[in-house]
Amino acid sequence: MNKIHSKKLLGSKWTATIPSNKEKHFIVSEVEFDDEGLVVSCSIEAVMSKQSMLINWHELKNDGNWIHGWK
Repeated sequence: MNKIHSKKLLGSKWTATIPSNKEKHFIVSEVEFDDEGLVVSCSIEAVMSKQSMLINWHELKNDGNWIHGWK
């Protein structure tokens, strides 16, 4: 299980273990917090195509799907 602190999420780099559309390297491009400091939404951006998509940031903890950093 990947350890993630929500305050350090923005700008973090991730590698998908199962690439889709030949994209495997991503960067967290946007994180929104509520008044209590909890993550409301998270967007990741593919490095190659610059396509952005919303993701549940808790999914990044699953080391079967995501590796922290670019590998």
